[in-house]
Amino acid sequence: MAQDDLSAVTDQNNLAKLERVGGGTAIAGEIFGLVGKSQFFTEFSHEDISILAGYMEVYRAQPGEIIIREGDAGDFMVLIVEGEIDILKKSQRAEQQHMTSAGPGMTLGEMSMIDGEPRFATCMASQPTTFAVLTRDNMAKIILDHPGLGSKILVKMVTMLSLRLRQTSARLLRVMEDNR
Repeated sequence: MAQDDLSAVTDQNNLAKLERVGGGTAIAGEIFGLVGKSQFFTEFSHEDISILAGYMEVYRAQPGEIIIREGDAGDFMVLIVEGEIDILKKSQRAEQQHMTSAGPGMTLGEMSMIDGEPRFATCMASQPTTFAVLTRDNMAKIILDHPGLGSKILVKMVTMLSLRLRQTSARLLRVMEDNR
């Protein structure tokens, strides 16, 4: 088995160890409730969210359970519905360092879902957490089945990733200026 195939299997194995709650349509109402709390869902209609939810699976993780592991290939993104996830990054000494936490309405894993590159960080539940998963394959199906919604999702993802890159660049600039 090729390394990419092995990594993709590893990424899916993280989900396989977690409690699968059901399809996203079961929690479409909860997802719609995130509209005011989530940058991702601004400009999404109730119908858009209902369609998107139909392409998602819902999981529950307990504190300490890993949802995404740094270094694994990624083929899905996560939408946090309830709870909290810690984002951890290995230091040069291979120690896990807490970068930030994410809560309801936030998405994680978009970069690897889009580009197939290894996961940048580990995402671990810090409290009981319910989240919906959108796979790369299901994103492709949305684009084919509902092109308007697919392009809306892609534009939103690119906008969010661009914002994160700008914020990270600004922080890097501050660190570089502080070290002069």
